[in-house]
Amino acid sequence: MTARRALALVAALCALATLVLGLVVANRAPGALDTRATDVTGRLSRPLLDVLVLPTEPYLLIPAIALVAGACLFRHRRRDALLAVAGPALAVALNTWVLKPLFGRMKDATLAYPSGHTVSLVTVLVVLVLLARPKLVTTLVAVFLLCCATIGLVGLGYHYLTDVAGGVCFATFVVTGMRAALTPRLAPAPSTG
Repeated sequence: MTARRALALVAALCALATLVLGLVVANRAPGALDTRATDVTGRLSRPLLDVLVLPTEPYLLIPAIALVAGACLFRHRRRDALLAVAGPALAVALNTWVLKPLFGRMKDATLAYPSGHTVSLVTVLVVLVLLARPKLVTTLVAVFLLCCATIGLVGLGYHYLTDVAGGVCFATFVVTGMRAALTPRLAPAPSTG
């Protein structure tokens, strides 16, 4: 399987997961998993939760996007720079203006599914995982930041755990789908006989 097809498959699976999870949680009270996660994380101190949610803040994410895009442009990787900027922008716009109203899940009088905080963070993290090297180290750091942000978002009561899961799936769908679309097709090898 080519890298382009693998990315397209990941994108399709994440889109499906976003849709299915959204249909499950839309217009319903939080389930046992959401309630338990909120209870456990809500016991942590407010200052710790505030620190854990920092990776989702625009004043950190926007400079990170600019740095990644700038590094890509410096290395003459225009497609990667486009991915670094357009991936997060498209994901946040679609999430805010299409998905949240579509699913209509509310938390404290605010549309909550998928989590916009999570979409913002995960789009940047997926871009980094796709572009950076070494991939293992980048992936481990990304997973760590996502776990911290999840604890913070749920503990502070901004989102339910399923909102965060939906945000992860949707952000991954947008970035991997865009990466698949931006990856040039390999020319078929000439026939030898």
